[in-house]
Amino acid sequence: MNFVKNLVDDMKDEFTNIASEGKGAAEFSGYINTGCYMLNAVLSGSIYGGVPDNKILALAGEEATGKTFFALGIVKNFLEEDEENVVCFYDTEASITMDMMRQRGVDVNRVIIVEPTTIQQFRHHVLKLLQAYESKVDRPRMLIVLDSLGMLSTTKEMEDTSEGKETRDMTKAAVIKATFRVLTLKLAKAKVPLILTNHTYAAVGAFFPTKEMSGGSGLKYAASTIVYLAKKKERDGTEVVGNIIRATMHKSRLAKENAQVELLLKYESGLDPYYGLLPLAEKYGVIKKEGRQYVLNDGRKVFGKVINENPEEVYTPEMLDELDKAANMEYRYGSANVVEDTENE
Repeated sequence: MNFVKNLVDDMKDEFTNIASEGKGAAEFSGYINTGCYMLNAVLSGSIYGGVPDNKILALAGEEATGKTFFALGIVKNFLEEDEENVVCFYDTEASITMDMMRQRGVDVNRVIIVEPTTIQQFRHHVLKLLQAYESKVDRPRMLIVLDSLGMLSTTKEMEDTSEGKETRDMTKAAVIKATFRVLTLKLAKAKVPLILTNHTYAAVGAFFPTKEMSGGSGLKYAASTIVYLAKKKERDGTEVVGNIIRATMHKSRLAKENAQVELLLKYESGLDPYYGLLPLAEKYGVIKKEGRQYVLNDGRKVFGKVINENPEEVYTPEMLDELDKAANMEYRYGSANVVEDTENE
């Protein structure tokens, strides 16, 4: 141990640390609550978790799958966690208005709106922003959102268009890859998470129908978590009241890949915090099922619809703790046990 410490001390640089000290850029100090227990669970393995506070999360899907709404929901919860928290929102689609944010419960006084047109502008602005952020002594936590990556152009594409050229820009994928090579470690060291949305398309020539993100492989390598979103309509009788969103973990460094959860996005109230907990509770015996009904702690037997309509009456703090243990077993890699540090034994 003394040899390792002496060796690291001899290096005398900011890039080299002992793993047990937890000073690496990959280390994170907490999560950003998404506002939905099951989305938290599939992202982190805990219903109380969510998005790590220094990683890149990509929300990918076809049009109208709720990508922007999910991002705004995370923004809302991030700002509510601490009255000092701030958000820098890069809007490339000219789709976010002040009224829209207010309707979603977002404190617009702590949101910076930036509207870049090219990937290079986005990269340069983020670097300047991080440099200014790190220069502050008493800085609050900050979250960066990009909505969306797919709508950003390149300098070459803008120049070709202004000159009337119709040739396809073959440099975009390389520019995106270079952007995330520059930003990924910089964001992690500054402890600033990045949430971005991106479009998907059907892969041409695939043996099985598959979806691919636009923009090449740069984001695939840089993002810690990639969630693919798909939807179907949710009806109350004949009236469509929202969408059931299927979230699939396309890539994850913290929870199991390919895990899926279904979430409810209501038109009136947004993302349902409790939807999806009932199947998890049934699977792990937190709530028993007899026939078509569920047995509650007070002995009552009710149908699942009753639980979904009155979740706060059913999911007590004690039950949520049990469901957190279930989520740990369902979505985390390997054992839930943490290897203890035996250095001082």
